[in-house]
Amino acid sequence: GTMDAVRAGPFGQLFRPDNFVFGQSGAGNNWAKGHYTEGAELVDQVLDVVRREAEGCDCLQGFQITHSLGGGTGAGMGTLLISKIREEFPDRMMATFSVVPSPKVSDTVVEPYNATLSVHQLVENSDETFCIDNEALYDICMRTLKLSNPSYGDLNHLVSAVMSGVTTCLRFPGQLNSDLRKLAVNM
Repeated sequence: GTMDAVRAGPFGQLFRPDNFVFGQSGAGNNWAKGHYTEGAELVDQVLDVVRREAEGCDCLQGFQITHSLGGGTGAGMGTLLISKIREEFPDRMMATFSVVPSPKVSDTVVEPYNATLSVHQLVENSDETFCIDNEALYDICMRTLKLSNPSYGDLNHLVSAVMSGVTTCLRFPGQLNSDLRKLAVNM
């Protein structure tokens, strides 16, 4: 599956093996399954990993979550995880990079519903949400990069460039937006 591909990929060694959490099945593009059933069964294990990583920090500013709003796991379980992290760490910043679905990239008919159900959760529990439009990514690949058939890898590369640009001020010295809170205030 996806986790095995990440582990075996070129960046697999960057992740601690005991930080991978996975269940027997996905949420099947169903927001409710991700939020209330399948995701609810896994969220405590995920929170244990988050808690363990947070305890290892000297000065935890907050969290950055990358997820899709179209599927059941990213949208349903993703927003459940965000709300649980908010409960446990109410004074820490929550930033999300949320990929908004597009019919050009996927033909799953329930994606707009999953995204709609997720927006309320993001408004309630996120301090800053960077919406990444899958259709715009696709158009950039086609029109600007002149790729005739963009892959998910091509789209992900653009997402990583956006995330890198947004977080540059957190990773390098500068006068403005030097932490997650200041970044949110000035956005």
